[in-house]
Amino acid sequence: MTNHSFFFVGGYAAVDQPGIYAFTFDEQTGAMEPCGAFTGIARPSFGVAHPDRRWLYAVSETSEVDDGASGSVWALGFEREPFAIRAVNHQPSGGDWPCHLEIDATGKWLFVSNYGTGSASVLPILPDGALGEMTALVQHRGSGVNPERQEGPHAHSVTLAPDNCFAIVADLGIDQLVIYRFDVARGNLDPHGQMHTRPGAGPRHLAFHPNGRIVYAANELDNTVSVCEYDAAIGALREIQTLDTLPPGAPENTVADIHISASARRLYVSNRGHNSVAVYEVGVDGRLTRLAIPSCGGDWPRNFALAPGGRFMLVANQYSGDVSVLPLHVGAEEVGAPVARVAVPQAAWVRFV
Repeated sequence: MTNHSFFFVGGYAAVDQPGIYAFTFDEQTGAMEPCGAFTGIARPSFGVAHPDRRWLYAVSETSEVDDGASGSVWALGFEREPFAIRAVNHQPSGGDWPCHLEIDATGKWLFVSNYGTGSASVLPILPDGALGEMTALVQHRGSGVNPERQEGPHAHSVTLAPDNCFAIVADLGIDQLVIYRFDVARGNLDPHGQMHTRPGAGPRHLAFHPNGRIVYAANELDNTVSVCEYDAAIGALREIQTLDTLPPGAPENTVADIHISASARRLYVSNRGHNSVAVYEVGVDGRLTRLAIPSCGGDWPRNFALAPGGRFMLVANQYSGDVSVLPLHVGAEEVGAPVARVAVPQAAWVRFV
């Protein structure tokens, strides 16, 4: 279909409820049409599509204490026309409450972040899309200054550097961006270095500038975004700027997701509680200027995606149980009111294929 894209949405469904939904998306109007859903995964709270557009991977965010089983990762195969989706296999994630997935540049390795136990793992993606047995597991240690949220390590995401040589783990619990050298031949992670954030920042998700020299960090606990210089030659990070994501007097809030536009002119960060999206202008040097903090169109924007074509942002609003489509502008407004909305119970992520 001309000017039509395809995307998945997932949330915190029980194992016997639909947890992953598929939609087509009109890049000109923002309209969404449902294709189907998948049932059978407990709390598929994050997912990622393979670059070959045939496979989808989703976490099952469970824990040994609460659920009797640690987390796992599922491989799903899908067809678009007509829509069909099936389970391929699943593997242990290596810890509790897996919350984030990342595929490396070769499409052969899947990185998993286990929030509950503060670890990160690597799983091979086999030629048929199935997941092989874990090839690496790294366990973080330590704690932070926030006794409620930083009593121990909480790995929240893994981001691959553009050269695929280094993996950066954002650990909310220990206020660090932990850098590992990635062995693409064997799927190994070797400790390399770290960058300490401000105490209590709680780094959650990262976004690389297309130039590969700047990394943006969404800090969940102190509601800020950090700008970091990245030295690819030695695999090192240095923080150069930090800005608030909220206006003065904002209610209690935690930052969630972060994305940079394809043009690299805008950076977006979602605010849960204030229920907004902080919009920044990206300078030629990568530094940021905050432009606006418009509404996200729902309650608790856990994750969002920038639609192909650059006209819209799709926001997964967990508490209002929906995905809202927001038009993107350049100017004082920056992000407009929703032009479309679709119900998805406890929506937690949205990902275009």
